[in-house]
Amino acid sequence: MHTMWKGSISFGLVNIPIKMFAATEEKDIHFRYIHKECSTPLKYEKHCPTCNKEVKEEEIVRGYEYETGHFIIINETDLIALKSEVEEKSIEILDFINLAEIDPIYYDKSYYLAPQDTGGKAYHLLRQSMNDTGKIALAKMTIRNKQTLAALRVYNKVLVLETIFYPDEIRPVSEVPGISEQQGVNEKELDIATQLITNLTAPFEPEKYKDNYREALRELINKKIEGREIEVAPEAPHRNVIDLMEALQASLKETKKKPSRGKTKTAEKPTRILMPRKRKRQPQASTLSTLK
Repeated sequence: MHTMWKGSISFGLVNIPIKMFAATEEKDIHFRYIHKECSTPLKYEKHCPTCNKEVKEEEIVRGYEYETGHFIIINETDLIALKSEVEEKSIEILDFINLAEIDPIYYDKSYYLAPQDTGGKAYHLLRQSMNDTGKIALAKMTIRNKQTLAALRVYNKVLVLETIFYPDEIRPVSEVPGISEQQGVNEKELDIATQLITNLTAPFEPEKYKDNYREALRELINKKIEGREIEVAPEAPHRNVIDLMEALQASLKETKKKPSRGKTKTAEKPTRILMPRKRKRQPQASTLSTLK
């Protein structure tokens, strides 16, 4: 793994030198825009519409738009004093809390932490004490010139740091349209929906979940590289479900036919508990080339 940050964990008067590594990686398939006529990749150019010319890197400065069309310029000298406050390479533990107290909406990115050459003993001490108490640490740190909150916890014998959003970065649910607390619930529908959830309950086994779209897209790319023809699958018949109770009962009946979710190791297509609507066609191999 590539070391992306070096610093230390500040734990009371204890200082633990650590190295940080990205714990996750994006596996999305990315496309480049190319000129259809000659297959040349297109370049991104910074162009000024007022001067009608391409702008060089050294001609670009930072600007903050405080009103529409009005900017203030922020120079490097303006940031020197601020950088001195946030460049400290330290993960400062503020409090120890229970993991369940942090809602998943706060989590941003995950990083593995490993001890540097002189930090092994203190690292293992912190890891063991957190593991024994069942607590996680709430800390603050600076990464990429940005000060952020972080949750420090034990995962498979490794300390993991999760950057988390500040409370004012979480949009209030009151802004979400169409949410009503007064909507009535039919007791029979609620009973069937509860049974459906029970039938679909299973232990979390992450290895059984796969990105089906990415696999299909990769297969399409391989076929095109090999020069094979892309076959068009026949269109699946549409079925309209117009009654919520009918949809719930059909879903419940379907789950009873299948083996217990807790005993199977193969992924099954989940049944959605939604207001019935016309089913959408799943993208076939012939149509994937048009999607981004």
